[in-house]
Amino acid sequence: MAGMAHDLARGLGQRAEAVCRHYLSNGRRSGRYWLVGDVRNAPGRSLFVRLVGPETGRGAAGRWSDAATGEHGDLLDLIRETLGLIDFRDVAEEARRFLSQPHPEPQRQAEGPARPGSPEAARRLFAISKPIAGTLAQTYLRRRGIADQPGLSSLRFHPRCYYCPDGMAPTETWPALIAAVTDLDGRITGVQRTWLARDGTSKAPVDTPRRAMGELLGHGVRFGVVADVLAAGEGIETVLSLRSVLPRMPMLAAGSAGHLAAIAVPPGLRRLYVLRDRDPAGSAACERLSERAASSGIETIVLSPRLRDFNDDLRRLGAEALWARLRSQLSAEDVVRFLA
Repeated sequence: MAGMAHDLARGLGQRAEAVCRHYLSNGRRSGRYWLVGDVRNAPGRSLFVRLVGPETGRGAAGRWSDAATGEHGDLLDLIRETLGLIDFRDVAEEARRFLSQPHPEPQRQAEGPARPGSPEAARRLFAISKPIAGTLAQTYLRRRGIADQPGLSSLRFHPRCYYCPDGMAPTETWPALIAAVTDLDGRITGVQRTWLARDGTSKAPVDTPRRAMGELLGHGVRFGVVADVLAAGEGIETVLSLRSVLPRMPMLAAGSAGHLAAIAVPPGLRRLYVLRDRDPAGSAACERLSERAASSGIETIVLSPRLRDFNDDLRRLGAEALWARLRSQLSAEDVVRFLA
């Protein structure tokens, strides 16, 4: 238990400013500290959190103190007090949930322009986008049969995302679904952009409505915290369709068949579900990823849709049919553990 707490506190300390921006949103940065009124996020300057420092020991990043009350602690203590949690298991679960989310580094005013297509450009695009609730991105997913789901922090919306047509045509702007591509440590390495129609009912009427930028190989768009089981597929809509009936199973969208075959396998993974698209590229990707996982001692189970992909199954056959099909393919243990 002590070792787990130490690792979580250290991980939170490495992202101390992101923790403060999330849980202490009424505060602000001042030099090396985050200032706020108290652990309940009241406005003020009594409580200060150290943002820069060593990982452990005196002066470590994430250590905080309230000058008015004398309270002090690390970021696990702060999460406990801010959310009113009692059981350490609940605190640890919240910390793991937070650490699994993509957290772009805060932009500095002195920074120059990022190189187009670079990971830094991807991080900046994700940072200036907003959550999908109430946006055209949410409309688009609903039209794909994907009902609102919790835990979609890796998805955001940009109302006027630049689109550069091939050739000499001028740059356009379209609304876009922005998905953060992250590595195993949760750091954003790229984004996937899906340009949308002006009303959000479909993809934008452009030649290539889906493009990626940044460093993608081995990484993916992540939903949930991986412990020992993971489901991985190609597209975001495919993965979210499966998540409609498996809301508690951690999942990853690789973006393409080639990238699915090359995803980095998380340490400690015991079972990997590979979502197969019914086309030659999808079948080949499943085979290559299954071979890689099996060579590492990981049990691999391929999940196959009835139609072309799982989004087709969800939209045309319905959630109940998808539920029944998955029930026959999952391990008995995971039917009990994950199937809604």
